[in-house]
Amino acid sequence: MQSNVALKPEVAGRLHVGIIMDGNGRWATRRGLSRLRGHEAGVEAIRRIVETAPDQGVGTLTLYAFSSDNWRRPKAEVTALMGLLRFYLANEIAALVRNGVRLTVIGRRDRLPDGIAAAITRAEAETADGTTLHLRIAIDYSARDAILNAAARVAGAGQLSREAFADLITGEAGLRDVDLIIRTSGEKRLSDFLLWEGAYAELHFTERMWPEFDADDLADALSSFHRRERRFGGLTAIAPAEVPNL
Repeated sequence: MQSNVALKPEVAGRLHVGIIMDGNGRWATRRGLSRLRGHEAGVEAIRRIVETAPDQGVGTLTLYAFSSDNWRRPKAEVTALMGLLRFYLANEIAALVRNGVRLTVIGRRDRLPDGIAAAITRAEAETADGTTLHLRIAIDYSARDAILNAAARVAGAGQLSREAFADLITGEAGLRDVDLIIRTSGEKRLSDFLLWEGAYAELHFTERMWPEFDADDLADALSSFHRRERRFGGLTAIAPAEVPNL
């Protein structure tokens, strides 16, 4: 289930950044800590980036928190991750409201442990008026599944525009395409993240582990993005038909 509320104009014109938050476990292991401590540190990193993103020109921030493939992880780790999600929904919403952050969650909700889907719905309702930042968290998410489900919904419907199909994929009318996708920890793959919305996104890979990622790292990624945008004459995030073969 996804939100059907159109993106607020206050954030629609600013950058859409997606982040694959990778490296929590390795960060912890290198320090002789439990993987759970790594995930806890990852939540602290989320707080830092959510606070700094609006000041750096980001209007929409999509964070890859739990992929559909992550259910294959050890049961104890999955349980711990779900516990952290419960904690976040119970303890961070007041701060999001105070800072004008609107929260939506993308991905499946039917497989989440009891009570979490209801907590997500409450959090989305409580933060619905936020205009400073649109925070989208991907949980039990697969971009391939999102595209497949959208295709199933329009099967036999005849000709359909890209814009209308995108609304079905994202669940949000008029959502800005992703301008920049960042992946931490040195891995260089998309891992089924925002495949439609990120079709023309700039990709930025950093060796920094997610628990280490901070405002300066986000600034570096955005600086690289803006340099490339200026170099190629502002081609980022424009309609695919307008993009020449470079």
